[in-house]
Amino acid sequence: MAVAPYAKQPWKTLYLTSEVLFVIVSLPVWAVTFLFIRPRPTWSWAQSMITAILRIASSVPNAIGVFLPLPDYRAIEPTSDAEGVWIDGVPRLITAELKVWSAVANVVPARIPGYWYARKGFARKPTSPVKHGQRVFLFIHGGAFTQLSAHPKSMTSTLTSSLVELSDDAPHALSVEYRCSSTSPLPERHPFPTALLDALAGYNYLVNIIGYDPRNVIVTGDSAGGNLALALTRYLVENKGTAGVPLPSPPGRLLLVSPWVDLSNSHAIPGSAAFTNDVDVLGSCYAGRECPPYSELAYLRPFGMGMAFCNRYISPASLSPFVQARFEGFPRTFIIAGGAERLLDQIRTLRDKMTQDMGASQVGYYEGMDAIHDFVIFTWHPGRFDALKAIQEWLA
Repeated sequence: MAVAPYAKQPWKTLYLTSEVLFVIVSLPVWAVTFLFIRPRPTWSWAQSMITAILRIASSVPNAIGVFLPLPDYRAIEPTSDAEGVWIDGVPRLITAELKVWSAVANVVPARIPGYWYARKGFARKPTSPVKHGQRVFLFIHGGAFTQLSAHPKSMTSTLTSSLVELSDDAPHALSVEYRCSSTSPLPERHPFPTALLDALAGYNYLVNIIGYDPRNVIVTGDSAGGNLALALTRYLVENKGTAGVPLPSPPGRLLLVSPWVDLSNSHAIPGSAAFTNDVDVLGSCYAGRECPPYSELAYLRPFGMGMAFCNRYISPASLSPFVQARFEGFPRTFIIAGGAERLLDQIRTLRDKMTQDMGASQVGYYEGMDAIHDFVIFTWHPGRFDALKAIQEWLA
């Protein structure tokens, strides 16, 4: 199948119309079927219905590229639920492999927006200088590197808004509006490592502009954002103390929610969660070898798909012998996975690798029973409360 074959009109409208009609026709069938048979025994009828609809929606970007029109890096869109700020690029902090990859991909740092979220009763943006000991979340949103936004309009903002309510000493979160990738037949722009450059700018903003102690920064990401959170932390750990490059110290903590950590699909083998967890919201293209999704092709375009099989920043949990991803020096980490998500095996591999290098006391893990990919962002999901409670206990 071609990449995003229905990205252009009139095919885009025809495709979307056909998908809507398919859902309309399927709804009564699902409604009756789920009265007697559920995708998972623990799921309610309503949960089964919503997940079935989301599964259809998740396949749309692979057919048309960008799906939802949301705010992006080009402007700050006013909102009453967050405060937008501009974040300057940090060319002086680019070194080592990141400098090489940036040159190969012909990408440069840029000024991007960020959105401040605050606990109820607090000002949206923290005052500077920051109160001693106050912690902060740096949030990097998911969306397969190609979709969604840091803005409150994005579905991932539910997680950002919830995080700031979990701990008295962490009442703020900065969500970075990184530049999303796209490729043909849409404009070819912002491939790896563009988003990593933007995440680095957001981290530098917290530490060197606002004044947070790096030990009090909790780098957080969901799905593809979890991949970027790991990449940012790796860059700060591996290049700490580089002469002539004033990199901030690594963060104090790392929080990963359903992180997408194996773009090489090395876990997609018969009997794996990539195949057996076929009731997840993620489609088969996000777990199988037969059709790399649009998002992977857009993200890795200048380097080719082979980059996913040999690069520790892109596939830190890959089973490929060419990926030498180690985690010595990483901060205390908490990982959340869904028991029914396609990415489950790769997330467990990440947990095991981090535990081996860092020690069991440094790596926390929570697996939501029969939970779908990125379930913590869905306010309707029954497993969300317990997952947030587990994060709260880890933060304590």
